[in-house]
Amino acid sequence: MDANSARRDIAERLEPARRDDREIAKGRPDGKAAPAGDTKEKPSLRERMRRHPLATAAIAIAIVLVLIGLLLWWLHARNYESTDDAFIDARTVTIASQLTGTIVNVPVTDNETVPAGAVLVEIDPRDYQAAVDQAKAQVDQANASIANYGAQIAAQQARVDAAQKQVVQAQAALALSQRENARAQDLVKRGAGTQQQADQTASDFRQKDAALANAQANQMATEKQIAVLQTQLQAARGQLEQAKATLMEAQANLARTRITAPETGRATKISAAVGNLAQPGGALMMFVPVNVWVTANFKETQLDLMRPGQPVDITVDAYPGKVFHGHVDSIQAGSGAAFSLLPPENATGNYVKVVQRVPVKIVFDGRPGVELGPGMSVVPTVKVR
Repeated sequence: MDANSARRDIAERLEPARRDDREIAKGRPDGKAAPAGDTKEKPSLRERMRRHPLATAAIAIAIVLVLIGLLLWWLHARNYESTDDAFIDARTVTIASQLTGTIVNVPVTDNETVPAGAVLVEIDPRDYQAAVDQAKAQVDQANASIANYGAQIAAQQARVDAAQKQVVQAQAALALSQRENARAQDLVKRGAGTQQQADQTASDFRQKDAALANAQANQMATEKQIAVLQTQLQAARGQLEQAKATLMEAQANLARTRITAPETGRATKISAAVGNLAQPGGALMMFVPVNVWVTANFKETQLDLMRPGQPVDITVDAYPGKVFHGHVDSIQAGSGAAFSLLPPENATGNYVKVVQRVPVKIVFDGRPGVELGPGMSVVPTVKVR
């Protein structure tokens, strides 16, 4: 057998094997021939699940538990509204002097807690004490003037009574003189009396008439003098009221030399020092009351179910792990931007809708028991359902 015949014989014998390799290679993704012994197809997912029932059941149970957990979490979370845009707030007070004077005492120190009415700053009171003493003297002088005019009115009333009696006496004397003059004139006409006697009775009648007019004028003058004295008494009473007002003002200024705490709180940023000159309106320190609350800026989309009185859990960044309890006190009537220094004007320019935030006031149910100051960050969670 020659060489060509031998090669053809070998090729014919290997042809069936090559044909099998090509058929197997058609089912592989890379188009390569499958290795020897790997001629079976891989089992499907359903077949693998059928082969491992326990693992399949465990995976199914795990998926169901996860779905139930997500559902329970959503049902629980939908009952609460929370925000991290919230801070401790308080009505801080600027302690300032209302007087001009030298500071003689500052009995408090920085961040010291003081009760209501405690002295914070003392100003030299001597000038203001002198003003109080002078005002008291003016009040005493006005009282003395009132007493003096009262006595004068009483004395003048006695003079009026005496003048009235003199008028009565003059009227009686005039009536007698008038009758005597009439008789004398009648006797002269009948020739039974003398002309001299008639002239005397006529002169006496005129004298008695003049005396009555004088008594009546004296009575009128004494009565008018009472009105004058009463006017002076009223002026003295006005001076008394003015003196009392001056005294009250002086006493108020004297009291202002001792600047006290308006309520229980802490003194901060103290700038007052002994020897400094205090000026009206000049800040001496800041005062932070212990009564604080939370101002939470919720999105307007979170306010649908929020109402005053709803319970709130409050966490403070400065005290991790502690939860404080409170409740919603009120919701501001307007967004925070509406009350800013430069509120937005949506009627001009291009308008882009932005979810606004609305301040909500949250108060603590009790004293927190820790030091809380304005500006400290908190996270309130409101139960809205």
